[in-house]
Amino acid sequence: MLARIALAGAVLATAGAFAPPAGVAPSLHRARLHATSTRPTSTPKLSMLTFPWSKKKITIGEVHGENGAYVAGYWVPYDDCKTEYNIKGGSNENAKDGPCPRSRTRHSSEKPDGTYDVAIIGSGCIGAAIARELSKTTASVVMLEAADDVSQGATKGNSGIVHAGFDDTPGSIRAALCWRGNQMFPALDADLHFGYQLTGSLVVARGAKEAEFLPELLARGKTNGVKNLRIVEKEELFKMEPLIHPESTAALFSPDAGTLIPYEYTIALAENAADNGVEVRTRREVTGIAKDADGLFTVAVSQWDTKEFSTDPLGNYYGGVDENGPFAKFPALKVANNRVSVEQMKVGGSGSKAACGGAEVAKEAVRAKYVINCAGGFSDKISAMIGDDSFKIKPRIGEYVLLRKSQGAMCNHILFPVPGPFGKGVLVQKTLWGNLILGPTARDVHEWASPDQDPDSKADILKTILSQCRRLVPSFDTNESIHSFSGARAKSSRGDWIIERSPKDGNFIQAAGIDSPGIAGSPAIALMVVDLLAEAGLSAPKDPKFNPKRAPIIMPKRGEEGLVFSPDTKEEINSMGVSPEENVVCKCEKVTEAEIIAACSRSLPVDSTQAMRKRTRAGMGGCQGKPWNYGCECRVAQIVARETGAKTPEVGRRPWAATSLFERRWISEADKAAIKEGSAELV
Repeated sequence: MLARIALAGAVLATAGAFAPPAGVAPSLHRARLHATSTRPTSTPKLSMLTFPWSKKKITIGEVHGENGAYVAGYWVPYDDCKTEYNIKGGSNENAKDGPCPRSRTRHSSEKPDGTYDVAIIGSGCIGAAIARELSKTTASVVMLEAADDVSQGATKGNSGIVHAGFDDTPGSIRAALCWRGNQMFPALDADLHFGYQLTGSLVVARGAKEAEFLPELLARGKTNGVKNLRIVEKEELFKMEPLIHPESTAALFSPDAGTLIPYEYTIALAENAADNGVEVRTRREVTGIAKDADGLFTVAVSQWDTKEFSTDPLGNYYGGVDENGPFAKFPALKVANNRVSVEQMKVGGSGSKAACGGAEVAKEAVRAKYVINCAGGFSDKISAMIGDDSFKIKPRIGEYVLLRKSQGAMCNHILFPVPGPFGKGVLVQKTLWGNLILGPTARDVHEWASPDQDPDSKADILKTILSQCRRLVPSFDTNESIHSFSGARAKSSRGDWIIERSPKDGNFIQAAGIDSPGIAGSPAIALMVVDLLAEAGLSAPKDPKFNPKRAPIIMPKRGEEGLVFSPDTKEEINSMGVSPEENVVCKCEKVTEAEIIAACSRSLPVDSTQAMRKRTRAGMGGCQGKPWNYGCECRVAQIVARETGAKTPEVGRRPWAATSLFERRWISEADKAAIKEGSAELV
């Protein structure tokens, strides 16, 4: 279990404990204290003997959910999952009966006088990690999210790598917190069961010139406190990665780098926080912040909702022009063009007000003594609402291509090229669920002539990703491409993470400009923010009722054992009348009706098939929810409607084109040929 961070004087004897040396920025000084502190805020490293099944130390070669699961970094066989993965006694069992009200949790954490101790703006991995830390206390906390669900911004659109921290500039806040956060993930996953695999990473050099950079990275990692780093030579490298490019000569190996699904991690944090008392409101755009005479902030909020719903009783399918498939037999395909702009990415991407066709339905005022700015790409705008213009967010776009699980075996570890001026480079990685992911790019929007006009074509971006990845693994099959997406990293004008009390108001805490490796640093960032709240005067004793445990929503499967694939009628959820535990509603990912029901019963509001994709993987498989395959999106929407009391057309659907580089949701043979032609390795 994660060690407790005590508040209100137990952590800090005085605010002067944070006094920085001359010439050292206060936020960096605090980060260094966190990295070196002996206070009881670090997480004890789990012993391999903690779990009997971990003695084999299996960290690669298996696929999460298939015949077992990864827990706390290591593989748990199927027969042990009942006690080690699908646990009993989790906080989720305390969720109240009945559906969540639309766009909010069932409960309010408002105090009797109508105020809160803390308001968190933003529910990505940073906001959710802070919310969970505060849920360990008696503080009254509300988390406000502009999008239609948690984890719809930069957290959703990234690689899901828990970096070790060897690449970060020594002396930076990133370097101070990345390794510390990395070391917290095994214990976090042992509690929350979001799925964490200690994949390990390799920075791969091709030739003597690139290999010269590896000792420099190794030394930088040691300076940052990163342990277990070593350089592997060619013979060992090819044993570790048989399909790596034949010109590879050496690599820097970090066994502590890990893999997770970023939105599943964030949902787990937010659920556990909500189970333990944090109130969550979605579809809430913050429009202003004022300071009242009584010393409290008033956060002005615009609540929005979708203006118009489908008139089709089954709702809409969205796709592109000239999509494949016999649509005459199925719900009509709506050719959509709701491409998500960079500005929309800052406030929830495909789940933003604009992307969802939203309109304001109410105004709210949230009064709180402390405000935490975790608004990602929009955090500079939130900061400016209190007069703090000390930084600007400069979005960096990163695009990805996702391939079927048939390609997952192309690599065992996370494969990086030797890094360049724009970051860690375009990587090749097997995801937790067994797909192969390629990317990201690193394109700075502030360098564009106009932020609304992308200077690069989709074809050129795809070529960049695929050709560079061929320099790591040359033999992946682009015909197995199924999805493309992008995210906007919240790089700041300061060039480092901003974790500090605002100089304009010490009760306003900045957790802004958190770009890569933000996921790795997120739990350590949360601890630092809670310390800042204590320094600002928050007094919140620990809550003796806090339950750190959470059961996952997805059940591991053993092949098709115990599963029933019913005929696809589109208008029926369970045409064979089998139990929900047997009834498969998504064929590719073997998602059952029981798992959809479980997700609806949790403490966060769920009212779209997109939200269900993130929680259960329904529609995430090779067919990407093809309406002429198994009709999973129709089935899921009907279950969500039944469980939440909504009408089926009111259940939000997967948008198109969102941030995809593909012309169509279901790529054609001509698309495949064009993608393959543009994927040749660049020499």
